[in-house]
Amino acid sequence: MAHPLKPKTLVARRLRQNGTDVEQLLWRALRESLAPWKFRRQHPIGRSIADFACPATKLVIELDGGQHAERMDADSERTLDLAAHGYRVIRFWNNEILENLEGVLMTIRTVLEERTPPLPASPPHRGREEKKS
Repeated sequence: MAHPLKPKTLVARRLRQNGTDVEQLLWRALRESLAPWKFRRQHPIGRSIADFACPATKLVIELDGGQHAERMDADSERTLDLAAHGYRVIRFWNNEILENLEGVLMTIRTVLEERTPPLPASPPHRGREEKKS
């Protein structure tokens, strides 16, 4: 028997199905241009649902349309909630996505690379281990 979905999961699913044109544009660009990083769209985190999240690097990308200009306090509270779960938040206005998508992607890439953990050092090859003196 299937488990019932959590209310926040249902909301996130509905938001994904009814995404704005700007969200769909950025979603396509994230998937096509920012490999190998994997993003989730309308991803529940804490009390919030992030527009886009890269869980591996703990990065949230929020898109702000005109309605967000009046909701600065709510956005600040949301950022604090996401930060409490270890996420960094970067925000872009919808018009930035429409008018400067390449610049937005470069900014996101820069932020992702800042926090990408270093690759582990390769183990020494057999027979080439350092000799102990």
